[in-house]
Amino acid sequence: MRKTVSRGFFKTCVFAGGLVAVALVPKSAQADNISDAMIGAYKTSGLLEQNRALLRATDEDVAIAVAQLRPVISWTLSAEQSYNRSNTGAGISQSSNDGLSTGIRLQWLLFDGGASQLDQLAAQETVLATRQSLLNIEQQVMFSAVQAYVNVLLQQDTVALRGNNLRLLQEELKAAQDRFEVGEVTRTDVALAQSRVAGAQASLAESRGDLLTAQAVYIEVVGHSSGRLAGQPSLPQRAASLSSAHAIAARNHPSLLAQQHAVKAADLSAKSTAKSLGPSVSFSATAAYSDSWDSSGGSDNSSTSVTLSQPIYAGGALAASSRASVARLDAEKGALISVQRSVVQIVSQAYAVLEASGASLVSSNERVRAAQVAFDGIREEATLGARTTLDVLQSEQELLDAQTSRVQARANQVIAAFGLLSSQGLLTAEHMGLAVEIYDPTLYYNLVKDAPAYVSQRSKDLDRVMKALGKN
Repeated sequence: MRKTVSRGFFKTCVFAGGLVAVALVPKSAQADNISDAMIGAYKTSGLLEQNRALLRATDEDVAIAVAQLRPVISWTLSAEQSYNRSNTGAGISQSSNDGLSTGIRLQWLLFDGGASQLDQLAAQETVLATRQSLLNIEQQVMFSAVQAYVNVLLQQDTVALRGNNLRLLQEELKAAQDRFEVGEVTRTDVALAQSRVAGAQASLAESRGDLLTAQAVYIEVVGHSSGRLAGQPSLPQRAASLSSAHAIAARNHPSLLAQQHAVKAADLSAKSTAKSLGPSVSFSATAAYSDSWDSSGGSDNSSTSVTLSQPIYAGGALAASSRASVARLDAEKGALISVQRSVVQIVSQAYAVLEASGASLVSSNERVRAAQVAFDGIREEATLGARTTLDVLQSEQELLDAQTSRVQARANQVIAAFGLLSSQGLLTAEHMGLAVEIYDPTLYYNLVKDAPAYVSQRSKDLDRVMKALGKN
């Protein structure tokens, strides 16, 4: 029977060095351990790169919100050519006017009741929520690496067991044939042994196919071939109790923290919408120069103005936007309740699965011990004529089933242990102490949060970062 580990077990520049995807390089002869698998996934995951880029885009929303309170300066240059022909009754009148004009316009929002500042705070909360979402993606990548590593180990062990089983059955077939030649057993015993050998060969071929599949998944997740693996990993330290696990998850789980920030962002956005219904004050200034091509001189003009505006009626759109922002806040609060309960359920399930997998492994070890004793005894009795070939074959099958169950139970225990870490929000590169340069989301944010202009030094620093990222 095919045994696989479930893949859905639970639901710069220094800076640039933490962002650029690492090229795939051949692995050395040194065996990979589970940390190596997680390191490879962390360095080469396209999903992580995608969500880091999305976080950087969210960082820019803060800069856009900051820019709302800054003056907007625009420059215009226009060339005009006009021609007029009219019939006055007394004759035809013709005139033309050709000229060139240029000007600068400044517009500056001076006051909007604090709506823009609230938009900026909401954007900052959205950034914090997106950072937690990135950590949640990181956990998924780490867990996929654990699953891929353990599944390769499982399939390697299964191939070894089935290969050993085939050798034993071939020995039993040879023994049955020898005993048939001297008349101790019938042709039926030989046929039974031949049938089991053929079945074992088919099972071994299937297991080798499963191993190739597991190795392909490992390459997809980790970024390089598995090669030799270092063996069964040590289990990570677990929470002392279920209540302790719940408390850790309440403080650390990125989904929960992300939703808390989402609620704050929605609250600030609702307040901003209410403020935007009030008065606003803006300043405007223009300076222009125009020159006619048909004359020897030009003209200058300039103007300044301060404008107070207040929306009064917009066909009901103002009240609707206010109600919609409050409704979105209520929706985020409801989502927070769901996420809180989901985290509690996931932790409880993960804890229970880990407990059950540990008990299952203990039972599997005992089953293997008993099956080995039974097989050795029956095989010895068969040489004395007290047992039939069928008894030996059945005993061998029982031993194989017990050994297969044990390697599956061992794999399930490792997956469950890391699944419990993930459910608590602890399956991250930083918490696991992986030997990688940890991605720091604050570096890019600090470069863009003040909305640097193109001509600033910080903008030039950003250009170098983006070039290093290969995004220019």
